[in-house]
Amino acid sequence: MTKISTLEARKKLADVINSAQYGKDRIVLTRHGKDVAGIISMDDLNLLEELEDRLDLKEAIEILEDETSEFVDWDNVKDSI
Repeated sequence: MTKISTLEARKKLADVINSAQYGKDRIVLTRHGKDVAGIISMDDLNLLEELEDRLDLKEAIEILEDETSEFVDWDNVKDSI
């Protein structure tokens, strides 16, 4: 994993993007020495999205199978906001 300041990333944006896209490098952007964001390939992003979807599905199934769960009518939720 490569770390680069946001200032340097702005100067070399095309190289940073190419490194993530073609080199499959994961790049951490830093500001004042602190990690603030990451640049990853689309393959990595798609994998991350798929993992999140699977976790959401697993949680939803667990909730539906939990006999003690109480369901709230959506209209009541909207009215309480």
